[in-house]
Amino acid sequence: MGPTSQSFLISPCYLSREERHGRGSAAGTYVGRRLASAGLLVTFTTAPHAGLKLKHRHGEVDGGVGRGALRFEHLRGEELWAPDDPRYRVADDVARHLDDAAPAALAGLIRRQADAGRPVSCVVANAFAPWALRAAGATGVPGAMLWTQSCAVLSLYYHYFHSLGAFPSKEAGPDAPVDLIPGLPTLAAGDLPALIHAPEEFVWRQALLSDIASLVNTFDELEHAAIEALGAHLPVVFPVGPLFETENDGGGVDECTAWLDARPPRSVVFVAFGSLVKLGRDEMAEVAVGLASTGRPFLWVVRDDSRDLLPPGTAATASGGNGGGKVVPWCEQRRVLSHRAVGCFVTHCGWNSTTEALAAGVPVVTYPAWSDERTDAAFLVDVCGVGVRLPTPPTRDDLRQCVEAAMRGTLDLDGEGMRARAEGWKAKASAAVAEDGSSYRATWDFVDAVSSLSIGAGNSSN
Repeated sequence: MGPTSQSFLISPCYLSREERHGRGSAAGTYVGRRLASAGLLVTFTTAPHAGLKLKHRHGEVDGGVGRGALRFEHLRGEELWAPDDPRYRVADDVARHLDDAAPAALAGLIRRQADAGRPVSCVVANAFAPWALRAAGATGVPGAMLWTQSCAVLSLYYHYFHSLGAFPSKEAGPDAPVDLIPGLPTLAAGDLPALIHAPEEFVWRQALLSDIASLVNTFDELEHAAIEALGAHLPVVFPVGPLFETENDGGGVDECTAWLDARPPRSVVFVAFGSLVKLGRDEMAEVAVGLASTGRPFLWVVRDDSRDLLPPGTAATASGGNGGGKVVPWCEQRRVLSHRAVGCFVTHCGWNSTTEALAAGVPVVTYPAWSDERTDAAFLVDVCGVGVRLPTPPTRDDLRQCVEAAMRGTLDLDGEGMRARAEGWKAKASAAVAEDGSSYRATWDFVDAVSSLSIGAGNSSN
């Protein structure tokens, strides 16, 4: 396999709060860099808005990406809202607006690429941008979906939306059984992603009803059975993850790493619930007291919009209580997880956090809230064997006991075995993205498939 002159275009939808902090956009830009390193010219595009904060500016070209290059170009068109339009703050309004206005803007970009001598060979878009796949089809360009959740969740949505399995009703209790889905472990209704019963008008369902090739943020060793089984329905499933650097690049010292440097190995409880989940005041109190009761140092990410929910005295406890602790509004999560001082991770189980924990070799306490998090939590505990479930609703005693189980192995759980399994997943994740690893090969397989125009029904207008 060698370099190619193919030109790819990656178009995510609107960038959320998490992406404005620089983490959420990593999947799209990282797969772009991965493709560019194979010798491609990759253009990354999205609708410009006031909150958009990317490392690269409009029109900038990053030429230091292996044998290829990654360039950045905003969508533009008269029908698109102005970048400072306040309606960009309302997710549902943005989704509807882009579904109406963005196809023409993307088609215009595809034409400009061709006029500039770099015709687009494939458009890659995530599931929340079905308009990008429609625009690609209308211009005769193949399309592929970038799926940023697990292959297991993709399979559940696919089977549900195509009526390929018996699923519990929305009113069923959490213990109601789910019909066995090929390639997936036994699940209950409480393990299903919350959006399985999403209304039909949700625009992202359009992408999941289209039989197109999928680039999935996973790796073969992690979800081999699910990938193989879903391949019986989708034209091709390319497991190209994890879509981040699996090795710690150092990156200097910041506030969090400096604090962690002063703690013993595997002593710190790291707590983070993502960019969207907002706990109630009572839950925040239970977490705060539960963490303090462990007697262990903890690093807790509490966003500014939730800081006022902390019970009085939490900050004082965090700054000097038993074992010490620290509350911060944000941190570079992968960097923290890879730090030698972190002993376990209390997480909401978003897929980014799930794969980052596995790649860092850190045991977890699962605290899922919505969307795919419940499925990811079941996966971490029952399939990967690296986590312990936090009961719902959690109490301070529950949290303390689960943290001890992950850190030391109480409650008759084999804590050392859990840590050894976590270290095993770390090695597998690193091997997958290494040269000639499973994800490395899948990336090249995708490039070769596009080159031979055999990636499936990319011209579908669904």
